[in-house]
Amino acid sequence: MSLSVNKDHGPKILVFSSNAISDPGIDLAGSAHMHYSTAVQVIPLPCSSGVKPSWSVHAIQKGFDGVFVAACGGDCAYLSDCTGRTSALLKRAQEMMKESDISPKRLKMSGLCSVCAENFVSHMNNFQEELKKLDANA
Repeated sequence: MSLSVNKDHGPKILVFSSNAISDPGIDLAGSAHMHYSTAVQVIPLPCSSGVKPSWSVHAIQKGFDGVFVAACGGDCAYLSDCTGRTSALLKRAQEMMKESDISPKRLKMSGLCSVCAENFVSHMNNFQEELKKLDANA
């Protein structure tokens, strides 16, 4: 699989974020002018456990190089077991990726809170580097 790397922007990453918890942290990164690639695109959802496993596979098949789930974690307003549910969904997504000959390393998850701007930027920069290495070894 070849990355759709633009030398100025890096690998394309689709981020699923929770609109009440991780999305404010991502917005904070932007409003604070912290640098991360414009190849990162964010889709907010009510809860990270709403990310369907097929969405990750579909995103990569349609040109994204990686998918990142900014999980609600223990702060979820909807589900007390959100972290477990989200982890199970990502495990299924990684199984589906393997079935489609896509490296499961193209899918990452981390809990991000509403003030985790630096953490988000770090995750994006590190994930882009991992995706570049993944392609170099392909």
